[in-house]
Amino acid sequence: MSRPAPAGRSRRDPEGRRRQIVEAAAQLIAEVGVAGLTHRLVAARAGVPLGATTYYFTDLDDLSAAALRHLTDRMEADLEEWAAVLNASADLPATLAELTAEYLADRGRALLETELYVAAARRPELRPLAMRWDDGLTRIIGACADPAAARAVAIFLCGVMLYALVRDEPVDLPALKTSLRTLLT
Repeated sequence: MSRPAPAGRSRRDPEGRRRQIVEAAAQLIAEVGVAGLTHRLVAARAGVPLGATTYYFTDLDDLSAAALRHLTDRMEADLEEWAAVLNASADLPATLAELTAEYLADRGRALLETELYVAAARRPELRPLAMRWDDGLTRIIGACADPAAARAVAIFLCGVMLYALVRDEPVDLPALKTSLRTLLT
């Protein structure tokens, strides 16, 4: 018969601790990038002993991949929200421009996607994660527009994201709407 944990002590929760470490790593990737990620930083952010990060993850590549998978799952949830909004839209280019501007307003989230692309460019095993966003974006736009135009828009929006991050200023919404209207026509 198992006994309850003494007051003030929680039962071991390996999956909860692993999730805590992954979420801490994901937050840090937005702040310091994949290249700046260390076990020490992750342990401090997660509030776990340093050895916990190496217990659950064989090395930093394993830890960063887990964090990027976690982020990709969240990005896919965002895409499903976009799909619902785009499907209900009477003006696809304007709605897509507004969704993109809102997305880019959260600089940390946009930096995470950029970190994913850079990591995937260097580590082939991460490329499927990066392509999940691109392919998902193409899929949801393609439900409302020509598939070739949807692919062109997805590629264009990746460039828009980099442009906005480098300039560190809000995207020019009227110019974005005009560009998207041209690509979707």
